[in-house]
Amino acid sequence: MLELHINDPEKLITVAHALSTRARVDMLRLLNTRSMNIVEIAEALSLPVSTVASNVKVLEGAGLITTELLPAIRGAMKVCSRSYDDIHMGLNNIQAHVSKRPTNVYEMEMPIGHYSDCEVHPTCGMADRDNMIILEDEPASFYHPKHVGAQIIWFRKGYLEYLFPLELPPSAQIDSIEFSMEMCSEAPNFDNDWPSDISLWVNGVGIGTWTSPGDFGDRRGKLNPSWWLDWTTQYGLLKTWRIDRERTTLDMKRVSDVTVDQLNLHQRTNLRLRIGVAPDAVHKGGVNLFGRGFGDHEQDIVMKIHYSLPTGEKP
Repeated sequence: MLELHINDPEKLITVAHALSTRARVDMLRLLNTRSMNIVEIAEALSLPVSTVASNVKVLEGAGLITTELLPAIRGAMKVCSRSYDDIHMGLNNIQAHVSKRPTNVYEMEMPIGHYSDCEVHPTCGMADRDNMIILEDEPASFYHPKHVGAQIIWFRKGYLEYLFPLELPPSAQIDSIEFSMEMCSEAPNFDNDWPSDISLWVNGVGIGTWTSPGDFGDRRGKLNPSWWLDWTTQYGLLKTWRIDRERTTLDMKRVSDVTVDQLNLHQRTNLRLRIGVAPDAVHKGGVNLFGRGFGDHEQDIVMKIHYSLPTGEKP
């Protein structure tokens, strides 16, 4: 955690300036799950490389990211990583102090094929890096043991549910939970203008809905294997949901008033995450969920839990 205080105005101003533009905030969001080089950031945000490079200097100067020069095909490339998960600003006139409950992070990446429950309707199917792994448009095939290897999954209606173990100390106080995943709508073949209301539930509590604008296929996904056909779904958008003690946000924008205290997490050893299209959704455009081997982002479903412990207790 980065501690800032009004008694150290220069540092406070430097960090506040670094966070004062949408481009730099979007860059930090991209670095939420993995390190990226400047060219990758420029492509993801549709910005000139020169613009990204100048903004990287600002973020680096504020200590919000770290950079490393690594060998590339031509010379070297600058790889960027985020430095902090949280920033605390003290705006009172007393000396800054460390919280009595230090913050810790519990992180887990769940392969998209490792769902524990499902209810899906055609169009539906899944594939791994080598081929289709079940019968397409056959919901019963979703219970085949091969589903654990899926790297892309799609369905028009229904849901997938994942069971995350919670390996936290008994005295842990959960401050926030984040889920990050790449997804889009599910249309026949693909259709960039195909809205779908995709919802998330945690322990049965609906935390919010994102209207995906379409099923994207106008270009090949960066990670897709060579056998994957050009006229099908290619990539999704990386979405980050965060539930804290005040609200739920999607990509830092408020989507509901659900808080962590409403998720029935007390003394639980697991957490249930459901992803799907609600029966009463306005836009029933389905879901495509991307794993490490498909789409644009080399990740599955990433969960981060920020928790605090009593003073002196170690995680």
